Amino acid sequence: MKFAVQMYSLRGHIKTGEDMLDILGKVKALGFEGVEFAGFFGLDAETLKARLDELGLVCVGAHMGLDDFKPENLEKTLAFVKTLGAKTAGIGGADTATETALENVLAVMGGAHERALSEGVRVYFHNHTREFEAPLFATAPGTIFDRLKAVCDMQVDTYWSFYAGQENYALITGNKDRIVHLHIKDGLDGTPTALGEGNNDLAVVVKAAKDAGIEWLILENDDPVPDGLSDITRSKAWLDANAR
Repeated sequence: MKFAVQMYSLRGHIKTGEDMLDILGKVKALGFEGVEFAGFFGLDAETLKARLDELGLVCVGAHMGLDDFKPENLEKTLAFVKTLGAKTAGIGGADTATETALENVLAVMGGAHERALSEGVRVYFHNHTREFEAPLFATAPGTIFDRLKAVCDMQVDTYWSFYAGQENYALITGNKDRIVHLHIKDGLDGTPTALGEGNNDLAVVVKAAKDAGIEWLILENDDPVPDGLSDITRSKAWLDANAR
């Protein structure tokens, strides 16, 4: 497996495009092999790709907004993603609080996924806990996760799935054909932590990833302590010791 970092974990260090280019060098110095973007800070895809190539980093994917995957914006989104060299792109969440809102998300993501596949790109949805609540709507039983995976691919956040009461081994291996990559994350009582500092069963996540043939483990911490670089440094040490 290869290790990447979700750049959202480092948002406290990034205010400008120059900050982004600089922090990518620090990510590489820690030994990560890839990154997943969550915002581009005004940089065009060509500039980002040049920096990634300079450092020897891979763009594993990008979290973007639901609007970016609507038909009127999709071609621009795909062009940007392909310039970065990414084979996946998705969203980190969306309004699914009502049946109407969920149907809108399903329509946008399903249409984008079908179109993107013809360009060699897989479109994914990143879960939180809500996606595992069931039954959600009487008119269409089943979890949001179930309904989303029927129309697009999924990125499983393994702490939020754990916190929602899912058994990660069964979830990952049972849906391996629909999972583009995993967010490996730890936490306590609904608050993310560095890896090894929470109570997620990370050994199960690593075994499931290996058994399911998942290529990328993407580190993410929504609330790094005391800062993003310090937090991912501790987590990278855990990955090197426990996930190779």
